[in-house]
Amino acid sequence: MNITDALRAARKKKPLVQCITNVVTVNDCANIILAAGGTPTMAHIREEAAEAVRAASALVVNLGATEYIDSMVLAGKEANRLGIPVVFDPVACGATEFRRNAGRRLLEEVRFQVIRGNVSEIRALSEGQGARGCGVDASAGDAVTSESLPFVVRTARSLAASTGAVIAVSGAKDVISDGSRTVIVSNGCATMARITGSGCMLSSLCGVFSGALPDDPFRSAVTAFTVMGVAGEAAERARLRKGTGNATFRTDLIDAVFCLTEEQLVKEARYEIYEG
Repeated sequence: MNITDALRAARKKKPLVQCITNVVTVNDCANIILAAGGTPTMAHIREEAAEAVRAASALVVNLGATEYIDSMVLAGKEANRLGIPVVFDPVACGATEFRRNAGRRLLEEVRFQVIRGNVSEIRALSEGQGARGCGVDASAGDAVTSESLPFVVRTARSLAASTGAVIAVSGAKDVISDGSRTVIVSNGCATMARITGSGCMLSSLCGVFSGALPDDPFRSAVTAFTVMGVAGEAAERARLRKGTGNATFRTDLIDAVFCLTEEQLVKEARYEIYEG
C-alpha cells in the first residue's frame, strides 16, 4: 500500500476540512490540519453548518461537541448529498445516555466514510444501548493487546459491515478495517496519551487525507494513523533530548507533522496486513 499518495495530495490540494469539534481541542485540531497541508474551518452553529460544508473537501464531526449535534446532522446530510467525505469521532459515546443516543442518531442519519475512536468508543457503537464506556480514554479492559487483538478486529469488521464506513481504532496498536481488509499500525508513543486532544487531532488528520483522496477512505485512514504515529515518535525523541514535558510535546507533535517527509514516512511507518 502506498501511503505517501495521500500525504502528497494533501499538500498539493490543501483540502478545506470543516470540523465540528469540542472547545478543549479546537485549536489543536485546526493547527494539525494546517500542519498536514489542509485548511481548517470550524463552523459549528446550526444556522451555518450545512452551508459551510458546501465549500469543504471533508467534514469531521466530534461527539465531544455535545451542544452541536443538530449542526452535525445538518452538515453531515449536506455532505452526503454532495459526496463530501464525513469522518465521525464518537468521543466517550458509551459514557452517558445522552451520548449513546447522540451516537445512534448520527449513525442513523449520516453516512460516514471513516469512524475513528478508541476501543471503548468503537465497542460502545458496536454494542449499542447496552454498552457502557469510561469517558474519553479507553478502559483498561479495552486495551489492545496480543490477546485482545482478534476481538478488536472482529468488532471493527462487524461495525464496518453494518455502517459501510472504514473503522479506525486507536490504541497501543491501531486497527483499521473496511470489513474485508484490515491493517495494524504499530507507530506511536505513550506520551501521546498524556496530552488532551491527540485522538481529536488524529480524527482531523483522517479528514485531511479523506479530503485529499476522497475515493480511497481505507488508505486515507491508514495514512492518517501512520503520519500521527511517526510524528508522535519524532516528538518523543525531541522531548527526551530536551528534557521537556507534555505541553512542549504537543507543539513538537504538530511540528513533526508539518516537517514530515515522504521518505521519513516510508522509512519509519510500521504497519502490516492482518491475516487473521
